Amino acid sequence: MSRITYFLTILFLTINSILLSGDVDVKKEYGFVGTKACKKCHIKQYKSWAKTNMSRAYDILKPNERTEAKKKAGLDPAKDYTQEADCLPCHTTGFGRAGGFNSLIETPQLIGVSCESCHGAGKEYTKKQYMHTKNKEYKRADIVKIGLVSPITSEMCTVSCHNEKSPFFNEKEPFDFEKRKNQGTHEHFSLKYNHD
Repeated sequence: MSRITYFLTILFLTINSILLSGDVDVKKEYGFVGTKACKKCHIKQYKSWAKTNMSRAYDILKPNERTEAKKKAGLDPAKDYTQEADCLPCHTTGFGRAGGFNSLIETPQLIGVSCESCHGAGKEYTKKQYMHTKNKEYKRADIVKIGLVSPITSEMCTVSCHNEKSPFFNEKEPFDFEKRKNQGTHEHFSLKYNHD
């Protein structure tokens, strides 16, 4: 993925978030916290996600992983792609963004396509006065204003990763958001408290 494509993807996702939420501060760059912060309250979702390909997306970049799929896509299965800037935006969380994935050594909590890849960087909205175990009364609309992405849309997936720029893209089998959402992310459990 070229830098221009990556920039346009991030720009689209930002604009999409603004349109969906109404009044997100576009100039604000939200930081990432990693899955442990989400796991505290969303243990069922976390356990479900941990079994998915999304959680193991970084591993696909390692040599000799998914050999047949890589060969079919015209990639060298023996090559180590874990440092490839074209691959990391779709196989890690927040690569190229402030506080996002930087390296396996510096930011191991952000490998794979994790919670914040879809729900937005959580440094602000996971603070005690917002979405936190200490505050069961928060309202989703307030959290959206400070970075939570809701609802998740098909365009978020197709603009960022599941498109013709991916070596695994198959025109004969276009990205099916509903199917992939139900099979590829995590089970969608009801929350214990109502936040609407």
